[in-house]
Amino acid sequence: MGVAGKHFPSHAHDGNAQDAGATPQAPAGTGAADERVRRESRFGHLLGRPEFAAISGTVLVFAVFAIGAGGSGMFDLDGVMNWSQVAAYLGILAVGACLLMIAGEFDLSIGSMIGFAGMMVALPTMYFHLPIALSILFAFVCCVALGALNGYLVMRTRLPSFIVTLAFLFILRGLTLALSVMFANRTIVSGVGDVARADWLANLLFHGTAFRSLFVALAHMGIGRMLDNGQPLVPGVPKVILWWFGLTAIGAFVLARTRYGNWILAVGGDANAAKNVGVPVKRVKISLFMLTAFCSCLFAVLQVADIGSAAADRGIQKEFEAIIAAVIGGTLLTGGYGSVIGAAFGALIFGVVQIGITYTNIDSDWFRVFLGVMLLMAVLFNHYVRRRVAQS
Repeated sequence: MGVAGKHFPSHAHDGNAQDAGATPQAPAGTGAADERVRRESRFGHLLGRPEFAAISGTVLVFAVFAIGAGGSGMFDLDGVMNWSQVAAYLGILAVGACLLMIAGEFDLSIGSMIGFAGMMVALPTMYFHLPIALSILFAFVCCVALGALNGYLVMRTRLPSFIVTLAFLFILRGLTLALSVMFANRTIVSGVGDVARADWLANLLFHGTAFRSLFVALAHMGIGRMLDNGQPLVPGVPKVILWWFGLTAIGAFVLARTRYGNWILAVGGDANAAKNVGVPVKRVKISLFMLTAFCSCLFAVLQVADIGSAAADRGIQKEFEAIIAAVIGGTLLTGGYGSVIGAAFGALIFGVVQIGITYTNIDSDWFRVFLGVMLLMAVLFNHYVRRRVAQS
């Protein structure tokens, strides 16, 4: 769906172009090709893709750690699962953050929402003795409702989403601390993991690993290490990784192949022009705030089921890490351009570097330095791409 005022990559046809596959002809009587048609090299086409920088960065990061930590076990099966799990948690947040940023908005309440959602699972389960499946459903309903409220306030007041969600960052963090002390008299609630393990639905969707029999077979084949009790060191694929792959695939498909995806790009490129051609701008943006809240709650539920406890201070700075992953993945801070696949690679870079540093002799304090450098390089590259797309 084309939208007035919206810039598309240079390979897209404009409104006066012929059907796809047709070659524009030069005017009769002239031997020159139409000057409006510009041939683009394959590398130039790749350079215009939003995820190009993230994929290139991923290749570079893997090459660096293959040289610096190749024999340390980082690329053994258990090492791969370690950094993949870190990337998966951030990748879940990055899906929602990326799509919202493409629509031209930010959500800084993501991190606080994680702590809040975890406590909304733990308190009803441990202190009101509700089935954990109902507690999880309650947490999702609360978080999605708060996301809708975030979006509604942004649309209604026309205040920058940065300000509105910054306010909710403090509101949710304070509310989580107050509720945990009120009901549990402490800021950490333990024992939730055992309850999740005993509940078949929570255990099926959120706890433990998948494909256990496959990993047992791989261990017997020598792929992966065996413990003394005969069980594989890596029992399966953590379910957070499956959720990450699933959400990324759905998000990428929606953005690239559906009308709703076109709406997201349109409202981020020029909201007024999108509104003038019938795009429901308010509905699109509110739904994306609800999506970021859903992703935050999913992060919290998986974390509580994995670690076995909820803490009021969980999720600190995760809002910035999700934005960093999206920006490294090619999403413009100004909206209208980005890639869910790129955000997934941005999260992968984050996970590989955070865990990979522990396999080397490099001081882990340098991790934040590296992250800042990657962010700066991504912003500069995205600025270049934006100028290039705008001039096409």
